[in-house]
Amino acid sequence: MSNITLIIVIVVAVVVVVVLAIVGYQMAQKRRTTQLREQYGPEYDHAVEQAESQHEAESDSSERVDFERRWSDVQAQFVDDPSTAVRNADQLVVEVMSARGYPVEDFDQRAEDVSVRHPEVTQRYREARRIAQANKDGTVDTEDLRQAVTSYRSLVFALLADGEDRTRQTAQSTTTTR
Repeated sequence: MSNITLIIVIVVAVVVVVVLAIVGYQMAQKRRTTQLREQYGPEYDHAVEQAESQHEAESDSSERVDFERRWSDVQAQFVDDPSTAVRNADQLVVEVMSARGYPVEDFDQRAEDVSVRHPEVTQRYREARRIAQANKDGTVDTEDLRQAVTSYRSLVFALLADGEDRTRQTAQSTTTTR
């Protein structure tokens, strides 16, 4: 085989691999869109309409699904290991807050920031955090741990709803300024 033939074969092989990769990526995106549309129904279409792009809307939806799945894991973990579930719930709250744009370095600052949009869950968040701290010392009972998980759940879902509201507000202000 001559060098020219070898180069042509390599170029064709590379082109075929690139085309297959592009087709595979597009199929994966289509499958993801279908799954999100099935899971969220008309809310998916509304989110895409309100977001700057379909990709942004799908990223937000995927992030939300991931947080909801992780929350379900925390709740399931509570049955076997309430103490660890409370630690994981506390960590998940910090991650959700960070994803929603809240500064997360200082607990008091987090609580202050959350109180602006979610005053109804802020006191419960403070109490859950107190229980989580006492949990490190082993000075709480299972009922206290249950209370903490319940409070963390309220905050997680308030923050997830807050993320949806922020997406809508950003899209509305973008539409208004155009």
